[in-house]
Amino acid sequence: MGLFSFIKNAGVKIFGGKTDTEKAAAEVLKVEAVAAATLEETIRDLQLQVEGLSVHINGDQAIISGMAYDQATKEKVVLVVGNSNGIATVDDQMTVEHVEPEAQFHTVVSGDTLGKIAKKYYGNAMKYPVIFDANKPMLKSPDLIYPGQVLRIPQLDA
Repeated sequence: MGLFSFIKNAGVKIFGGKTDTEKAAAEVLKVEAVAAATLEETIRDLQLQVEGLSVHINGDQAIISGMAYDQATKEKVVLVVGNSNGIATVDDQMTVEHVEPEAQFHTVVSGDTLGKIAKKYYGNAMKYPVIFDANKPMLKSPDLIYPGQVLRIPQLDA
C-alpha cells in the first residue's frame, strides 16, 4: 500500500465541519446582516421617521420595509440605502403614513452642480437650495455631491 492523496474538502462530511462553500455562505450572510443593521442605525441617526424599519441585504439588493412618516422620508430612506457602496438595487416595500406627491430622482454626473440640476428641472439655477433642502440630512453642503449619487428633486410649491 502506501500514501494516497485525496481532495481534503470533497466527499462526505464525517467530522461534522462545514465545507468551505458553506463557511463562505455563512460569512456572506453575516456581512449582509451587519450591513443591514448599520444602514438601519444610519437611518435612525439621520432622524428619518420609519416605524418598524427593517433593512435586509441579499447580495447587491436591499429590501426596505416599515411605515415612513411621509413621502419625503420614504424617498430619503431609499436614497440613504441606495447611495451606499455595494447596493445596486433597492426594493422599496415601505408604506407612507402621510401621503404626498412623489419627487423625481436625478443621478449626478461629472460636472453637475446643484445649480445646474436646478436649472434643468426648475428652469432657474438659483432654486438649488430646494434640492439641497430636499436631500438633507444626507447632504452636508451644496458643494459636496459626487457622480453616481442619486438626489431627490421635489416638485416646486405653486
